[in-house]
Amino acid sequence: MTADPSHQQQQQLAIILGPDPSQFETLISHLMSSSNEQRSQAEALFNLCKQAHPDALLLKLVHVLQASTRPESRTMSVILLRRQLTRDDSFLWPRLSASTQSTLKSTLLTCLQSESTKSMSKKLCDTVSELASAILPDNQWPELLPFMFHCVTSENSKLQESALLIFAQLAHYIGETLVPQLTTLHSVFYQCLSNAAGKSGDVRIAALGASVNFIQCLTSASDRDRFQDLLPLMMQTLTEALNGGQEATAQEALELLIELAGTEPRFLRRQLVDVVGSMLQIAEAASLEEGTRHLAIEFVITLAEARERAPGMMRKLPQFIHRLFAILMNMLLDLEDDPDWHTADTENEDAGETSNYGFGQECLDRLSISLGGNTIVPVASELFPSYLVAPEWQKHHAVHIALAQIAEGCSKVMVQNLEQVVSMVLNSFQDPHPRVRWAAINAVGQLSTDLGPNLQEKYHQRVLPALAGAMDDFQNPRVQAHAASAVLNFSENCTPDILVPYLDGIVSKLLVLLQNGKQMVQEGALTALASVADSSQEQFQKYYDAVMPYLKAILVNANDKANRMLRAKSMECISLVGMAVGKDKFRDDAKQVMEVLMSLQGSEMEADDPTASYMLQAWARLCKCLGQDFLPYMNVVMPSLLQSAQLKPDVTITSADSDAEIDEDDESIEMITVGDKRIGIKTSVLEEKATACNMLCCYADELKEGFFPWIDQVAPTLVPLLKFYFHEEVRKAAVSAMPELLRSAKLAVEKGQSQGHNESYIKQLSDYIIPALVDALHKEPEVEICASILDALNECVQSSGPLLDENQVRCIVDEIKQVVTASSSRKQERAERAKAEDFDAEEGELLKEENEQEEELFDLVGDCLGTLIKTFKASFLPFFDELSSYITPMLGKDKTAEERRIAICIFDDIAEHCREAALKYYDTYVPFLLEACNDESSDVRQAAVYGVGLCAEYGGSVFKPLVGEALSRLDMVIRNPNSQHSDNMMAYDNAVSALGKICQFHRDSIDASQLVPAWLGCLPIKGDLIEAKVVHDQLCSMVERSDRELLGPNNQYLPKIVAVFAEVICAGKDLATEQTTSRMVNLLRQLQQTLPPSTLASTWSSLQPQQQLALQFILSS
Repeated sequence: MTADPSHQQQQQLAIILGPDPSQFETLISHLMSSSNEQRSQAEALFNLCKQAHPDALLLKLVHVLQASTRPESRTMSVILLRRQLTRDDSFLWPRLSASTQSTLKSTLLTCLQSESTKSMSKKLCDTVSELASAILPDNQWPELLPFMFHCVTSENSKLQESALLIFAQLAHYIGETLVPQLTTLHSVFYQCLSNAAGKSGDVRIAALGASVNFIQCLTSASDRDRFQDLLPLMMQTLTEALNGGQEATAQEALELLIELAGTEPRFLRRQLVDVVGSMLQIAEAASLEEGTRHLAIEFVITLAEARERAPGMMRKLPQFIHRLFAILMNMLLDLEDDPDWHTADTENEDAGETSNYGFGQECLDRLSISLGGNTIVPVASELFPSYLVAPEWQKHHAVHIALAQIAEGCSKVMVQNLEQVVSMVLNSFQDPHPRVRWAAINAVGQLSTDLGPNLQEKYHQRVLPALAGAMDDFQNPRVQAHAASAVLNFSENCTPDILVPYLDGIVSKLLVLLQNGKQMVQEGALTALASVADSSQEQFQKYYDAVMPYLKAILVNANDKANRMLRAKSMECISLVGMAVGKDKFRDDAKQVMEVLMSLQGSEMEADDPTASYMLQAWARLCKCLGQDFLPYMNVVMPSLLQSAQLKPDVTITSADSDAEIDEDDESIEMITVGDKRIGIKTSVLEEKATACNMLCCYADELKEGFFPWIDQVAPTLVPLLKFYFHEEVRKAAVSAMPELLRSAKLAVEKGQSQGHNESYIKQLSDYIIPALVDALHKEPEVEICASILDALNECVQSSGPLLDENQVRCIVDEIKQVVTASSSRKQERAERAKAEDFDAEEGELLKEENEQEEELFDLVGDCLGTLIKTFKASFLPFFDELSSYITPMLGKDKTAEERRIAICIFDDIAEHCREAALKYYDTYVPFLLEACNDESSDVRQAAVYGVGLCAEYGGSVFKPLVGEALSRLDMVIRNPNSQHSDNMMAYDNAVSALGKICQFHRDSIDASQLVPAWLGCLPIKGDLIEAKVVHDQLCSMVERSDRELLGPNNQYLPKIVAVFAEVICAGKDLATEQTTSRMVNLLRQLQQTLPPSTLASTWSSLQPQQQLALQFILSS
């Protein structure tokens, strides 16, 4: 609350609220003043009135509304009334006396009846709706609904429209309050939508809006079905507006129907054929405005995209998909052959493109992503050939543009038909029209991204020479530049062995293009060189001396405004080439390059200069290349980098339904709707911020302890960005940086480079970072970023480990419970979606992919718990007890293999790190473990048999009764005919290891003379290299103590033991530690000296010839 008004202010208020109405009207006009000072004073007085005299203020506003002769004062008064009567922080209603409340309610309705101007009527409807949505649910306005039903059934079309506008808003705000009136509303909407009574277009559109909102607020499908008979009337509203030439009305109707298609697509299902048919008719009608046709297409695409609410529904309409695809292809023909395109003096790639062309492109992309390749590819295959044989170049162009647009959504199907796709595109590299050649090259670039790496592996020998040929098209610089860009796309998905044979040709052509007069061609060549270097790595060294002088020349000389982008791309190229060839080759040039960058760093740059963001990335690559040698430059780099990371988003906020328009077509602004707010954000600022955050992460990762001096500035910059919801990339970068910062601090303290700080600094940092990560995880809306946060949290706990206090562990555990619960409910929702009537195989595929993302999340939950168990051992068990009810269900038969594996791994960690304290869990978990030894999934089997080995080692007498069953389960794994298959190798090796542990720790419960030799017969193991080292060390120890059952009667198993030793020793460091290997060599030397020559000879002869040679060499050295 503000302080009480001063004496002078009280006098002012008395005058404003006094008997002379002109005083208050003056205040209202000052609130609209263009003078900031006058407006601020008026706002201060208005707020004082609100504080001190709310009743008088609102009665004055109502008086102006009723009596003023100035339209702008009346408009302002109704806007101010609405603000005071909206249920938010400034809601005045509860502070008003009963008589003021009563006057307000009746006056608003009276004004609504008598108002003659349309815009005022609308504003009055808004005010009534805001107040009603606050007080109607508590029955504080019993007169309102009878009044509205009276209006809507009157003869007066203006009153009908007003009542319908209010119904629409109430359905949106407090729909549940209207549900009891469902039957009456149905007949009212039916009456108002039908033209029988000669209703005006405005009334029908208002009725359409009210119907759409009301249908959306109904939660029960049977209630919604009662409104099915309105749908033909809704469509009639649209077609009659079009037939009457009222396209503005038709567009309003289309926008309402699009909203319905997005939120309640299944409402349209029964009449889908008619509705979609009408929409496509509109889209095909050449006489209609573009805007109208685009909205009709938007409706059909919206239905196709409503996957979560109506999975598979649109794929049941193949004939319509065919028609829609043809309409969109036709839009791609709306292209002028603009001379600007050919001169190629500017970046303007879209010279000659129309809004139809752009919309057609966007819709093809969306349609193919939402319907998938099985639906779209057959339709495209049918249509493309006729376009390719047509005489018009625009048709050839359209095919390749369409192909590039549908590639992402259709990639799985197109990969199976690569031959046809590649041949079709490469044929057009010879087309007489340069724009068609450009489009074919463009398609190659897009296909390289969407169909890689299959395309690269199978067709490099056709695609790369074709692109190289296109670089020779000196008559058409735009084609040359685009061929260079396509080399970039191709090489990004390419291994060095594919690329290297072509490098001589490609690099020499790119060097020619670098010296071309056209800037666009030079820029294309620079990005292509950068990418080729990045993909071929050290293989690029042989071109370094030829390429680098050109790159440095551009960096130094391209310094006027027109060449800014060229210089920026040269930085990118130099830094990527440097990283590819490595520090030794690059060192001398790096110094010169960094001198240039340092001089630029200090210069003033214009806001739209790309240099800054390219420079951020170039510095970070130079750091990656030079490692610790980069430290001296950090003082130059960091200040501006921190500044970029700290940029505030440039945000414009309006209410979702306000009249203030943000320019939605402005490419540089991204729109999001949050609640009832529309937020416009300048994307360039966000991108620079995201780049800077990523770079900070790179420096911390690369410089390790060398980054320590910057932690105190970087941590407070990045930690708040864990919850930067305007931009995912910023959040991801902030998340990735957290473990890097902790690691840097820890290494600096350990190596004595922490400027006098000790472990308490790590604790402080950890106390700042870990709770922030947990909080961010709690609020994160994206599953993929939740996974990244869990990953980062796991790494942070590994670094700070025992420094965590119990409270922090409690928060992490509580959050893990949340994650598991949320994930389960998402899976439950998907299971519900799978029951939809139109659900099909394509939807099944998509669901599977979404569920795989959940499994990644579970996997990381398992890792986090594993780290906590390793760190806190038995003191973590009280938390494990709480988590048990979340983990044991994951072992169920109905769960996926991955969930079962994760749950088993968590128990394995408990058994391994809590030892005796874990024995109390054996009853619950070991039966699952034994059963899972023979699971269908090899990953589950591996985790289970590994667990059996742990229980054998640490379970003592508790495990003893289970030895028999454990042996028969392990035997099944080991004797499986496919046990040596690569998929089963890890499970086999772990089963052999577990068998060894039973032999070692439960010898008294087994028939050792049978089992120990059987175990020896399985050695050596070679798949799981960690387990191999453990098992071979155990073998070595048993030989050292002359284990009777191992050597067998008369040392009969000695040849086998020597053969195992030979294989392990010959494998180098893979199968045993150096220590184990040298013990094996010593044992072999002892055998050489102690065994009779004949035994020795027969043992030796059982080895492979190369093993004999290797052993002789090792033993004699």
